[in-house]
Amino acid sequence: MRRFSLLTSGIALCAATVAYANDDLITQMDDSKQWAIQTGDYKNHRYSELDEINAENVGDLQVAWTFSTGVLRGHEGSPLVIGDTMYVHTPFPNIVYALDLSNEGKIIWKYEPKQDPDVIPVMCCDTVNRGVAYADGKIFLHQADTKVVALDANTGDVLWEVQNGDPSIGETNTATVLPVKDKVIVGISGGEFGVRGHVTAYDINSGELVWRAYSLGPDDDMLVDPENTTHLGKPIGENSSLNSWEGDQWMIGGGTTWGWYAADMEENLFYYGTGNPSTWNPAQRPGDNRWTMTVMARDIDTGMAKWFYQMTPHDEWDYDGVNENILTEQEFDGEMRKLLTRFDRNGLAYTMDRVTGELLVAEKFDPVVNWTTGVDMDPNSETYGRPQVVAQYSTAQNGEDVNTTGICPAALGTKDQQPAAYSPKTQVFYVPTNHVCMDYEPFRVSYTAGQPYVGATLSMYPAPDSHGGMGNFIAWDNINGEILWSIPEKFSVWSGALATAGDVVFYGTLEGHLKAVHADTGEELYRFKTPSGIIGNVMTYEHDGRQYVGVLSGVGGWAGIGLAAGLTNPNDGLGAVGGYAALSDYTALGGQLTVFALPN
Repeated sequence: MRRFSLLTSGIALCAATVAYANDDLITQMDDSKQWAIQTGDYKNHRYSELDEINAENVGDLQVAWTFSTGVLRGHEGSPLVIGDTMYVHTPFPNIVYALDLSNEGKIIWKYEPKQDPDVIPVMCCDTVNRGVAYADGKIFLHQADTKVVALDANTGDVLWEVQNGDPSIGETNTATVLPVKDKVIVGISGGEFGVRGHVTAYDINSGELVWRAYSLGPDDDMLVDPENTTHLGKPIGENSSLNSWEGDQWMIGGGTTWGWYAADMEENLFYYGTGNPSTWNPAQRPGDNRWTMTVMARDIDTGMAKWFYQMTPHDEWDYDGVNENILTEQEFDGEMRKLLTRFDRNGLAYTMDRVTGELLVAEKFDPVVNWTTGVDMDPNSETYGRPQVVAQYSTAQNGEDVNTTGICPAALGTKDQQPAAYSPKTQVFYVPTNHVCMDYEPFRVSYTAGQPYVGATLSMYPAPDSHGGMGNFIAWDNINGEILWSIPEKFSVWSGALATAGDVVFYGTLEGHLKAVHADTGEELYRFKTPSGIIGNVMTYEHDGRQYVGVLSGVGGWAGIGLAAGLTNPNDGLGAVGGYAALSDYTALGGQLTVFALPN
């Protein structure tokens, strides 16, 4: 396979001499024996240098041990491993277990928060949580009710806690947090309830609020500099968000921040994306609705925005822009660049310069994507950087109370939050995808705090004239913007991928299979059926000289909401119940960690 030269990672080589609370985390991330952060590292590579398990022997994998979480509903995220301890989380009520890997997984401590169950119906797409975080001897949990809790990693004792939002107005949480320097950076969920999105930094030792940056609204609220914060290289200007909304619609405008976060320690920047504008009826919110659907680069210390890029202006399809940004150093047009690659819900894969925000590549990563012909890549064009919308699939142009049919992808996107992996060894991205289309009928809706603020009826189904399934697992070249190989799947691939130095890539399926494929060819090397559908993210670690691979199974999430919540109306679950009705023929509810290893 073609390879490109790399720059040194630089994460652990930051020139700063100041000691920070996350120095321990950086040390743990640099040790491939650990799995110290949900994303593998600050760059979101989800890659491990471990290679005891490799393409030659992965077919011999066996189940080494299992652990029942005691909770049903969807199990997203993954365990962490720090030293001899594994930390396992659950969906609501967000239990955290510390397990002793040196003593047959004995439970060292268990933390079970007391949350009001009224938060459950305010969570749009299952009661998932994408995992805990670690730094400085602390475990950080962001609960469904938006309480952020710091636990002593050794004892489980609460060190501090702070309320980040208000579930009574629809603010909830499903995401993990980003511990970086002396801060814990957290987001918010609730775009389907008219929540105004924000990211917030808390002091890692005290829980004191340091800064908060809103996704939309007045410049001061968003922490932007109209002259120095840029969009595609040009200053955003004063009132850039307010000028793109009608009246005070921005106050309930969405742009929530429930996805994954990345950090470049050399640039002192962190990166994330914002979600859909509220409501889903585009007729009720004319304008570009800035800065929803936007990838943002912000200063870690101050929260000040350096650059924005809005992927889907005036979103008409619920293509949230919260997916992970993966940071790499690669050669582009003969020059070594610091790159950012993202696989957006809208079906386009973007490669950008992460220092300047320059757009370099924007290509479809599923051929069936039809709502756009592509992105205008001419810097001199008035529509530079904008996707060119196909009128037939425009819910805005077709209007309210009109059912626009055959839109690809569906609202859950060509990829939702399920994270991709990147191998520095192959310089290839391994991407779990959805191969799903939809019909979408917007209607007029009024806002009531704490009540759904959607305004559209959806139905979902497999992409027509294709392989008949609802997913693919692909290998992607981010320099040339092309698929290298693709594996068709019966259902959406809702599991996070893992790449390893052993030339193996792992992922899970909604039916419950853990699969291992060859990093170069996609050839299937191993599969094992776990007790429930996999929407968790595969991880790996080493203990006592032996490599292990672990994954949570427990069907749910948006794709599995029908099974998880017992829903039968095909339009429920924002259209997913009908689309994934056949899933019940292949799996059932569960909540289990399965850990694999080679035979002794």
